[in-house]
Amino acid sequence: MSLAQDITILKKIPMFSDFQDDQLRLLAFSAESMDYGKGQRLFDQDERADGGLVITDGLVSLATRGEDGFEEVDQVGSGTLLGESALLVETKRPCRAEAIEPVRIIRIRRALFKRMISEYPELAQRLFDQRAARFRTTIGRLKPIGDKMAELEQLNAERRAKDDV
Repeated sequence: MSLAQDITILKKIPMFSDFQDDQLRLLAFSAESMDYGKGQRLFDQDERADGGLVITDGLVSLATRGEDGFEEVDQVGSGTLLGESALLVETKRPCRAEAIEPVRIIRIRRALFKRMISEYPELAQRLFDQRAARFRTTIGRLKPIGDKMAELEQLNAERRAKDDV
């Protein structure tokens, strides 16, 4: 895949959508391109994550470990960033990723990404703002669940009080 094609794919990733073309070019040029054959594992659940993987071609199965082995939870393809958090902080992979068909990825190591955002502080600020907005959205979506749980707890407490009488 050409550098121009890699830049086009990176530009579609929400985390990189605010990057300028020269910044995307630097990221694409400095990252590694890797190929995986059908059935090859990109990474395993609970493995140390040293960065993110952008799928540029192919289809990947994501599976989590259960009582009876691994169970597929999703399939992702071109334009997907796996390991967004791993670009910023030390973490472990939350699932197993395996190629369903031949797959090509761009591997962006955390050290490279951190170096980029230190050289372009405006990127760091935009990334911070993006993540803060996502956290606010998540909190907003969880609030009704918290309210319902508090309501259920109140009903349960009232039921226990009646049972004690």
